[in-house]
Amino acid sequence: MNIKSSPRLSYRLMDMSDANLLYDVDQDPKVMTFISGGVPSSMALINSKIMPRLGAYLNPEKAWGIWQVNITESDEYIGWILVRPMDFFSDSPQFDNLELGWRFKSHSWGKGYAAESAKHIMDEIALSMGIQKFCAIADPKNTASIRVMEKIGMQYGKTYFHQDPLFSAEMVYYYLQLISKSTSHN
Repeated sequence: MNIKSSPRLSYRLMDMSDANLLYDVDQDPKVMTFISGGVPSSMALINSKIMPRLGAYLNPEKAWGIWQVNITESDEYIGWILVRPMDFFSDSPQFDNLELGWRFKSHSWGKGYAAESAKHIMDEIALSMGIQKFCAIADPKNTASIRVMEKIGMQYGKTYFHQDPLFSAEMVYYYLQLISKSTSHN
């Protein structure tokens, strides 16, 4: 699946050759504040943990993966949007509930890029794939990510202890249940 450009941004599904792009975003301690306490990711971590994880859920036909986000006018790479089934790395992945995540270079913060790209990708997937439920998780202190969730129409679901092979922490869970045209009433 391809995601067409939104008003200011263009998108490309990243693949297993894009480790350097993931590494690039993770070098800013501000970006990593709520992920690793501000410690930049090493290339060894990207190659040994992040890329194999991407390979496990990467599915271009279903739009699962990490979508590179560039400013259309300059073609500058500013970050990415993650799309995969919620709880993918558990015994019960939710294939009908797609988790969205985002990570953007700090110089691009405050311009609406995360909300624009997350909403656009979510809408494109809903239209093309018929997925009706999307969610996102964040550290409860990460108010910027929570604002993005709210801007794209998600609502608070719960605070819980999230467990994943890569990390475990208390998280907030936000979700959006779209109304299917076939089940809506006028």
